[in-house]
Amino acid sequence: MTDVAIIGIGIHQFGRTDGVSGLEQGAYAVRQALKDCGLEWSDMEFAYGGSSAAGSADALVNSLGLTGLQFINVANGCATGGSALQSAYMAIKSGMFDVGVAVGFDKHPRGAFAVEPEKMGLGKWYGDIGLALTTQFFAMKIQKYMHDFGITEDTLVKVAEKNYANGAMTPHAWRKTALTYEQIAESAMISHPLRKYMFCSPAEGGCAVILASAEKARQITSHPLFLKAAIVRTRNFGSFEVFTQGQALDQAPSPTVDASQATFEMAGIGPEDIQVAQLQDTESGAEIMHMAENGFCKDGDQEKWIQEGYTKIDGKLPVNTDGGCLANGEPVGASGLRQVYEVCVQLRGEGGSRQAPNDPKVGYTHVYGAPGLSGCTIISR
Repeated sequence: MTDVAIIGIGIHQFGRTDGVSGLEQGAYAVRQALKDCGLEWSDMEFAYGGSSAAGSADALVNSLGLTGLQFINVANGCATGGSALQSAYMAIKSGMFDVGVAVGFDKHPRGAFAVEPEKMGLGKWYGDIGLALTTQFFAMKIQKYMHDFGITEDTLVKVAEKNYANGAMTPHAWRKTALTYEQIAESAMISHPLRKYMFCSPAEGGCAVILASAEKARQITSHPLFLKAAIVRTRNFGSFEVFTQGQALDQAPSPTVDASQATFEMAGIGPEDIQVAQLQDTESGAEIMHMAENGFCKDGDQEKWIQEGYTKIDGKLPVNTDGGCLANGEPVGASGLRQVYEVCVQLRGEGGSRQAPNDPKVGYTHVYGAPGLSGCTIISR
């Protein structure tokens, strides 16, 4: 089977863009990705794309061109973008296509995400009694984790402080103001121990990635990046996920653990080989837990890692160099592809003031979505 390359990346400003629809933001991202690799929409043989709140992704053809290509809509919660990419990866890996696009976009209304429990296979009662509030779930999960593995509230603050600082150096980020430790630590308590500035927010944005077979890529660019692995996994019985109605006596690993292990196995490398990473940070606690779930450290070691700056841009493993979800917000359809975009920027050495100084050659992305699924990728020069 052929190797799969990433040859073009494009992104639309994240945050709030009044007067521009989500579909328009997605189309902009695709055009930027095409421009990045010098191709036209008519060159695309297929597309996978998704959006949660901004329309059907296949409607992008109305703006980009009615060329008759295969376009399949993808919906997988916050892992929609990552799942679109994994689908595109499989399409090329199989040998069926030579070049195509993965795209995600969204335009969420202001305010918190409106959860409809029945669409998650739950009864309406689940929302009526307040259990569909994701802030409460994330708080409960990190409370248990902090108790079990000795993570402090100080570390929660420092994760957010790092990500806002990184976002301040990222042109397409929503939150471009670095927040002080005190501003985060003294912000309103939402669901203990998580405060206002420890959560990401629903947002807008679009992102697109052009993929090609290795042979095709070498005809187009002299510096392709290679998608060495792309995996999506769902939850097992006993894993503690968003909208879990009960807790099994024996807790099972999260889908992130399964996805991560399969991704490393597919790529033929280990966590120690990764030089820059994007980990889902729906809130500060998520980034902490995902460090261990993705195999980068043992449970509890995050306290030392974060206190000693290991995950800062100049640390041993830079994590969320663009500020992650905390600084960019979370347009559901685009979030996983934003992670891939940022790793590609880092591997190209185009990060500017946020460029990791360790000359990264191998990067990693991880996205997590409700009601409990994860997508991971490994990208290399």
